[in-house]
Amino acid sequence: MSGESASAIPKGQVDLLDFIDWSGVECLNQSSTHSLPNALKQGYREDDGLHLESDADEQLLLYIPFTQVIKLHSIIVKGTEEQGPKTVKLFSNKEHMGFSNVSDYPPSDTAVLSPDNLKGKPVLVKYVKFQNVRSLTIFIEDNQSGSEITKVQKIMLYGSTVETTDMKGLKKIEDH
Repeated sequence: MSGESASAIPKGQVDLLDFIDWSGVECLNQSSTHSLPNALKQGYREDDGLHLESDADEQLLLYIPFTQVIKLHSIIVKGTEEQGPKTVKLFSNKEHMGFSNVSDYPPSDTAVLSPDNLKGKPVLVKYVKFQNVRSLTIFIEDNQSGSEITKVQKIMLYGSTVETTDMKGLKKIEDH
């Protein structure tokens, strides 16, 4: 991922929050008291008192399915200077990943978050790798200080939807 700044979210890109399939969202190794909705859901993610926190060690594995195909443009991962995420690997359309097999697959993109990224500067992804995304897996491998707990204050995904044909809306042409 490029460390370039996107001072404003580029024209045509939207917050993909409305396209997340919440029934399928998962997070492995999250603290029971500081879970994923704190960092991802509207309203919760704007509250600095709420955050996602790792449980047994510093790693977190998030699975985010979408209700329709999207193109991912950039991601914001906010966190604290000490316990904020450092190495973040993104996987497009990889389902059923766990800590045991996450290293078996090459990530679609990898970012090492800077202090500016942790304060909310967007990270631009390799756009060509995220053109037809049905689900996104985010693997937070480590944190800034190497401590046992990783804290994520906010995760925001920016991109656009892929225009698809609604097959149910098509009418069958009758033979005459």
